[in-house]
Amino acid sequence: MISPRHHVISIAAVFLALALGVILGSTSVSERLLSGVQGDRDALRGQVDQLRVEQADLRGKLENADRFGNAIAPAAVRGQLTGKPVVLLAGPTTAPEQRDAVKQLLSSSGANITGELQLTEGFTGPDRADQLRRVVTELMPAGAQLPVSADPGTLAGGLVGPLVLQDPRTGQPQASDEERAAALTGLTTGGFVNVVQEVRPAQAVVILTGERAAGERAQDHAAMLARFAAQVDRSGAGAVLAGTADSAQDTGPVGFVRSDGAIASALSTVDNIDTAAGRVALVMAVREQLGQQAGHYGAVASAQSPLPSSRG
Repeated sequence: MISPRHHVISIAAVFLALALGVILGSTSVSERLLSGVQGDRDALRGQVDQLRVEQADLRGKLENADRFGNAIAPAAVRGQLTGKPVVLLAGPTTAPEQRDAVKQLLSSSGANITGELQLTEGFTGPDRADQLRRVVTELMPAGAQLPVSADPGTLAGGLVGPLVLQDPRTGQPQASDEERAAALTGLTTGGFVNVVQEVRPAQAVVILTGERAAGERAQDHAAMLARFAAQVDRSGAGAVLAGTADSAQDTGPVGFVRSDGAIASALSTVDNIDTAAGRVALVMAVREQLGQQAGHYGAVASAQSPLPSSRG
């Protein structure tokens, strides 16, 4: 007769055997899982390395393409704006190297840069909108008429446009030298504008913007600069608003213009002035504006084409 003790030992032996089986089985499964994970990791590492190689290759091709573009850009725009006076306005987010590259290519096109203003952060900042409205009202030349709008961008454009642009019908200045000097001095004293080069009225204006303003008020900054550019455009023969791809997003000035049909029908835009191709497009867009045409050029989806056609 088998004793209860033997039953306990037998049962314990069975459970021990099962536990050993589970452990051995789990070890085998774990080894297979670890082996599989290691294989996936090695495969992913290989893919990452390949993508890095492809990225470096693409970066090299882009750099070579831009070097080539920079080399041929002066020849591409030569004679496009011969003898045409152009004023340059740079927004607060414009990179100095992009501004300088635009100026250089405008000169290569034959344009005569007759003035340069740098707009400050206070100019586009909503915190100083009321102060800008008041200053603009006080500085308007005698006989000039403010736009019927409470928007600070439109009001500022109504002041600056006649200061920097010739009358498109007569080709004459729209303000006297004294009125222009007084208004620009007032804007400078107020912290809204810096005069980089003394302004003489031009036929066209190039307005540069860089990256979008940061933070929750990016849309306010974009709307202000876009409406300012639109009103400047209405003051003379033409204007072009140009920036980078970032400025063509919904909360960027170029993007704001392109989304507003009334503004977009008259004011031209370019979204890639950080490239040689974009700067060539900018020069051609100025020429197109002087021919009473408008368009939207660059590399993002909202652009009509990379470059204007030869109609301008």
